[in-house]
Amino acid sequence: MAPKSRKKDKQKSSVIRAGGGLVWRESLTGREIAIIHRSRYDDWTLPKGKLRKDETWEQAALREVEEETNCLARLEDFAGCSCYHYEDLPKVVLYWHMQLLQEGEFTPSEEVDRLEWLPVEAALKKLSYSGERQLLK
Repeated sequence: MAPKSRKKDKQKSSVIRAGGGLVWRESLTGREIAIIHRSRYDDWTLPKGKLRKDETWEQAALREVEEETNCLARLEDFAGCSCYHYEDLPKVVLYWHMQLLQEGEFTPSEEVDRLEWLPVEAALKKLSYSGERQLLK
């Protein structure tokens, strides 16, 4: 007797995992944080991006900061997380405070067209998402 055939339920059960950074530098006017503008969404956000296969959250956060800002940074403390839905899937972004090690020349790309270094109060006014503003408070 042949086993009964079962159709598998094709529910989406995956979670989008991303890492990001609150990148800090010291300037003549005080401490500043890096925020980026994405033309595709016309938003201001913290640098972040999806984990690649076999990549840790921390590795993804450092890679995305470098790709989106052209800055090398060092991980410091865990800053927190934000969770939201993106294209009907849950997305979890883990963020770390990062210390700027080397600031490269920013070059606009298809994904990120602007980079700004701002004091916390100015960044709080400019960031588009409440979850990211909460990380700064």
